[in-house]
Amino acid sequence: MRPNIIRGGQYKVLSTDEVYDTHLATLEVLEKVGVKINDEQLLRLLKDNGAMIDFKLKRAWIPQYLVMDAVRRAPRSVKLCAKDSKYDIRLEDRRVYFGTGGSAVYVLDLDTGKRRNAVLGDVKNLALLTNSLDYVQFFHLPVHPSDVPNEVASLYRYHAALSHCIKPVYGGVLTIDEVDGTIKMATVIAGGKEELRKRPLISFVTCVTAPLTWDRTYVRILAKVSRKRIPIIISSEPLAGGTGPATLAGTLVQQNAETLSGVVLTQLVNLGTPVIYGTVATIMDPKLGNYVAGAVEMGLLNAAAAQLAQYYELPIYATGGMTDSKVPDAQAGYEKAITAFMVGLAGANLIHDAAGLLDGVLTYSYEQMIIDDEILGMVLRAMRGIEVNDDTLAVDVISKVGPGGHFLTQKHTSKHVGSEFFFPRIGNREKRERWKKTGAKNAGQRSKEMVKETLKHAKFDLIPRDIKDELDRVLNEEASRILQKSK
Repeated sequence: MRPNIIRGGQYKVLSTDEVYDTHLATLEVLEKVGVKINDEQLLRLLKDNGAMIDFKLKRAWIPQYLVMDAVRRAPRSVKLCAKDSKYDIRLEDRRVYFGTGGSAVYVLDLDTGKRRNAVLGDVKNLALLTNSLDYVQFFHLPVHPSDVPNEVASLYRYHAALSHCIKPVYGGVLTIDEVDGTIKMATVIAGGKEELRKRPLISFVTCVTAPLTWDRTYVRILAKVSRKRIPIIISSEPLAGGTGPATLAGTLVQQNAETLSGVVLTQLVNLGTPVIYGTVATIMDPKLGNYVAGAVEMGLLNAAAAQLAQYYELPIYATGGMTDSKVPDAQAGYEKAITAFMVGLAGANLIHDAAGLLDGVLTYSYEQMIIDDEILGMVLRAMRGIEVNDDTLAVDVISKVGPGGHFLTQKHTSKHVGSEFFFPRIGNREKRERWKKTGAKNAGQRSKEMVKETLKHAKFDLIPRDIKDELDRVLNEEASRILQKSK
């Protein structure tokens, strides 16, 4: 089953005044500290629109009015489309969707359980697995394959995803050339440029380098995608105590400034570009010097960022459901559940990294995807809350059954039990004796069996043969062009 549209917003890390104070501090940073932008053309664009620029330092001081003008003029709603339109998602108004994330370079092998390099076949299999999951609602390209040239790896990833996933697809690319190739492939699937404009089957992620720096490649990718009017995510990833202040409030200000600088650029390049406010903020472990994925502070930062995005009325891409555990175990369970719940309850729209990732962002696990789908189903059920009306209050049926009776045979029970209760596919609720008779399998074993069964029966032919042939031709042509150019 597909979950109904579920909205968050019940959990508020910040008070209304604290949101406003964070906003004011952000404007001060952008205007007085500024942002480094490694592209002269975009610096000139900012200068022409009122920003102060030091071309030698490649630094832009962005005035408050320019920030707020971009925020006001950016779309309030962004639609991410899928090959099958029933899986389209609209990012707006605290709607919550969970999905995959990456790009992991390793995979836990399904047969051996050992970590190995990710390959292109994993992208295909993870896409097919995503199709079968009820609560994983989009496909953020999850792994970076090692068996294709690095210069065109993202092209191959998008090709595999567009060929095999029926849900919205997006991810990052490493070069500007890959943007063109990816859009050409999406155009083939959509049926033409105009059709792709109406129904964007792809989106792109571009990243700010903390603190307050736009890398030349990523900012040029931002500009190119904006000109094409394809949805683009502005992702900021400061580490509190490392590349961001040690205080969570300070890191939130920096993250907000970095993300809003990208929002400004998208709207100056092409007014109306569908831009998604993004954050992947977390902490650095002060003892180890490591990036931390499963920290409760990561949940706090991303939940607070959701409040900021809601203040600006911008759709938000956030992270939740992550873990630092190396295997599907208890640590993975509690870190994933807690952070997914926090960020979902806060009303973040596009919550990536929530299914399958282990070991920070380094390793993907097939069986963890199945377990995570169950975690996300429970999170979404909890967020849906309790519906209270005359029928659900059940006074009539309580009166009918009376003292000492039971509700098993009542029509009211059969009417509501399917929608009121969450039914796990992996969690085992049987009595111990029955559990032992059926093999005494734990959740990891059950999920591994489910993965194998799902992939065994997965439908591979998801696009017509002529479109598949054209898609393959475009991939080969674009990959050859990029590889020749890189020599």
